[in-house]
Amino acid sequence: MSNNRPLPWAHLEEYRGKDFQGEWPTFPELLAIQVKRFAERPCFTDFDGPNGSKRTLNYAQMYEKVLKLANFLTASGLKKGDHVAVAGKNSPEWAIAYLATLCASGVVIPIADSLHEQETGNILKASSPKFAFLDDGKISYVEENFPEITVYSLNPSDSQKFALNLTAEEVPEDKKNEPVKEDDLALIMFTSGTTGNPKGVMLSHKNIIADGFIAQTNLLILPTDVFYALLPIHHAYTMQAAFICPLEVGAEIVFGKSLAVTRLMKELREGKISIMLGVPLLYNKLLSGINRGIKEKGPVATMAISILRGISFITKKVTGKNIGRKLFASVLEKANISTLRVAICGGGPLAKSVFRQYQEMGIDFIQGYGLTETSPIIALNPIEKFKIQSVGRDFSPYEEIKILERDDLDTKPGIGRGRVGEICIKGPMVMQGYYNMPKETAEMFTEDGFLKTGDLGWMDKDHYIMLCGRAKNLIVTSGGKNVYPEEIEDSFQLYYDIQQITVRAYHPADDKTAEEIEALIYVSDDLYSRMACKRNPDFVQQEVYNEVKTIVSRVNKKLQSYEQITKISILKEPLEMTPSQKVKRNYVANIYPIN
Repeated sequence: MSNNRPLPWAHLEEYRGKDFQGEWPTFPELLAIQVKRFAERPCFTDFDGPNGSKRTLNYAQMYEKVLKLANFLTASGLKKGDHVAVAGKNSPEWAIAYLATLCASGVVIPIADSLHEQETGNILKASSPKFAFLDDGKISYVEENFPEITVYSLNPSDSQKFALNLTAEEVPEDKKNEPVKEDDLALIMFTSGTTGNPKGVMLSHKNIIADGFIAQTNLLILPTDVFYALLPIHHAYTMQAAFICPLEVGAEIVFGKSLAVTRLMKELREGKISIMLGVPLLYNKLLSGINRGIKEKGPVATMAISILRGISFITKKVTGKNIGRKLFASVLEKANISTLRVAICGGGPLAKSVFRQYQEMGIDFIQGYGLTETSPIIALNPIEKFKIQSVGRDFSPYEEIKILERDDLDTKPGIGRGRVGEICIKGPMVMQGYYNMPKETAEMFTEDGFLKTGDLGWMDKDHYIMLCGRAKNLIVTSGGKNVYPEEIEDSFQLYYDIQQITVRAYHPADDKTAEEIEALIYVSDDLYSRMACKRNPDFVQQEVYNEVKTIVSRVNKKLQSYEQITKISILKEPLEMTPSQKVKRNYVANIYPIN
């Protein structure tokens, strides 16, 4: 716990035994408590009013709509434990449908709005929801193919199907569903199901609520904070960090729906965002724009700013004082992030250089780590004592993490690192299992009850976690050296001419006994523009290839000899990505012919 602050859930003691009975409150209990504490505070905000104007619901208004919809679902036949699918863009309506389902003792099935119809269908088949709340684009497909599901719209303009406009008689107390308990199932989070067999992570009320509060032991958040839910909220990372955590403290949530620059800038500026959630790709793009503006000031100003950045960072590390916010006030104002107090990065490790540059400019920038199976957060860098190379410090004593050594790994500590192994966790945030998959569930746990994350890494004496990469992506060279593709990919984060890079093994000269390193690269539009040429479906221009080759050569010089890229393949189109902007590695690469 940082700075000997009170536990983030200390205030719950006032309500224990009266407003909730378990170790942790359920969602219905939490909302009732928060409305008592923060009725008039802003809760949900978006910019979808007339002409892009701001719309806000306070906590009391949010709760009224949630209870109304919960009563409607109950009166319409929802029973305790019934499944309700929610698929749509980020919005207050999405959040109300989610919370109303939980308050009616149902189970939420969050579905990515971006999924193809077949993938959506696979999840619906696997989860068998009784009701579904959908954006307009999915309604006709579900109605035609799943007539057993009652469908409602998340679009307020669709008055015939918009459930928040529909009315139901007040449900008598003896007709309401039995209230949920903390260990009851709250949601099932499915993989996309591209193979027709989606895997559903079962999370209880306790899993999610406990993880949100426990994560705050490494990060102080306030009722006055304004969170920006920009990434898809169905994803576990955004759902916890930009939806559940704010509700737990009574903060405001601004729902973003698009990464379009003009809308992003408007919402950052007018929303007065203080805590922002993002993935490496988003923060790299934002930093690129900031650095471009600095360079436009000329070489002398750029050098002066570079010196000030160094002074700011050293001052912060040595004294804890944040002088960067004053030194770079005009830069932050121009980027519309002058109100930003904390920036959190998840979904993958961020390049150390990017992390440092935000810290230099006065933004308290931290990284977190977790996975859907852990609700999802299991580590977070404290602002007061961050480690730039770490994805976060664990939450001991509220969870237990161990590094499990594996026979297929060279686990000896390398230079500056501890013993590498698979990260395993035990704690109240760990899932109940995979839905209807007992065999797959059992395979995820060690004999002593630790969840195996599938991530390789190490932990230092201060309980900070350093990630190497996914175990299934590990490359073992002919010399027996372990190569982690993600570590190599991270080295390219500040090379903006490369929009996407994926590292994999290949067999040189048809030698099946040896593996070397290949980089699949999708070139950015900016590089083509600078080279004064256009992307061609049949070949990549030599000057473009040479620029990429130069970048790869620069990175190779910083890598160990066995890690160096020996083959470059240029992609015709980018590889498909997950909602957290990581490449789906079950890809078929469309590559230009080798020059």
